[in-house]
Amino acid sequence: MPQDSQKPLNRRKFLGASSVALLAAAGVPVAAAQEKQSIRSTDHSSPNESQPGPKNGSLDAENPDSVWSPETDAGGQPPFKYSFSLAHKRIEEGGWTRQVTVRDLPISKKMAGVEMRLIAGGIRELHWHVGAEWALMLYGNARITAVDQHGRSNVSDIKEGDLWLFPGGIPHSIQGLGPDGCKFLLVFDDGNFNEFETFLLTDWMAHTPPEVLAKNFNVPAETFANVPKKELFIFKRDLPRPLDEERRQTEEGTGRVPNSFAFYTGQMQPTKVTKGGSVKIVDAKNFPATNIAAAIVTLKPGGLRELHWHPNEDEWQYYVSGRGRMTVFSAGAHARTMDFQAGDVGYIEKSMPHYVENTGNEDLVFIEVFPTPHYEDISLGEWLAHTPLRLVNEHIGVGEDVLKKISRQESVISPE
Repeated sequence: MPQDSQKPLNRRKFLGASSVALLAAAGVPVAAAQEKQSIRSTDHSSPNESQPGPKNGSLDAENPDSVWSPETDAGGQPPFKYSFSLAHKRIEEGGWTRQVTVRDLPISKKMAGVEMRLIAGGIRELHWHVGAEWALMLYGNARITAVDQHGRSNVSDIKEGDLWLFPGGIPHSIQGLGPDGCKFLLVFDDGNFNEFETFLLTDWMAHTPPEVLAKNFNVPAETFANVPKKELFIFKRDLPRPLDEERRQTEEGTGRVPNSFAFYTGQMQPTKVTKGGSVKIVDAKNFPATNIAAAIVTLKPGGLRELHWHPNEDEWQYYVSGRGRMTVFSAGAHARTMDFQAGDVGYIEKSMPHYVENTGNEDLVFIEVFPTPHYEDISLGEWLAHTPLRLVNEHIGVGEDVLKKISRQESVISPE
């Protein structure tokens, strides 16, 4: 994804050409599409569009593109949306957590997500996972700790907008700081992940014989009399000591991890800025510790994350604020449009083309996450711009003059 801006692109012509291309790819003649449109009214008031009987009006209002799908939608494309609002919330004394996994969203086979809230002093206890943990701080502040396989420590304070990555098997913890703790998003590179079944320090020690613990640490068995009999999971304690003090103590003898598990996204300049919004790409190029790539996208009202696809991996999305819609196109003339708002999860399988459009009156902010160290995408515009004009025009018939105006580098966000 390039950082430099290109010449402005005629968005109306570009979207028009894209629509024709999608119709052609779906094998739908333009005349047939026009004929189909004649059975619809602009306000959906025709008798054949009536909805008598029971209905969920509030859910319909949140999902207009499901209630009245665009005529370009077709086939049996499975749902690619699930809301955290529908997820079970586990509440503990130090905060709460909930998750969206493949068990909730069947299409989400490679990634799962967790929302977690920690009060000031609230601790997500020392633990680790089989898969990697990518995280974005949504609100407040937290202290994270981790120790790598060489005994090197990472203790960092994270604020809103920053992120971290703990590789699989790396033990770590998270604690909410003042004044009001934190809320953050976790993403795991395993769709079947379960936040309620992780490797916990207290759970492990409670299921290890005291005499074995005594032998391991060379102390009397009664030393472990106060070990909890069940997991703490999320619990409340005093706020941590000063950061510098805890760093000195944890780094003694082995030092600090060479590639920090924390990444201060708030200090990062956008990868690209256009009139329609901005995007920040975070992957192994600028965050060496990560094996999960991500894009933080901001679309201004009316802005469009251009038609594109990702050739190397599936995409897991989280919507932070605003309202938008997305159409996912699948081979075999399948396409579906769904609406999104804050707290929703989206999922797009590898190489399936899609776009995201801001349909609200405020900025739409969403996260794209990929279970790979490297971010890759291919845009429809860039593909057409680098294919012989004659050949493209023979496919979609918009005229070579229109095709010549398409930017030779991807727009990323339209308008430019």
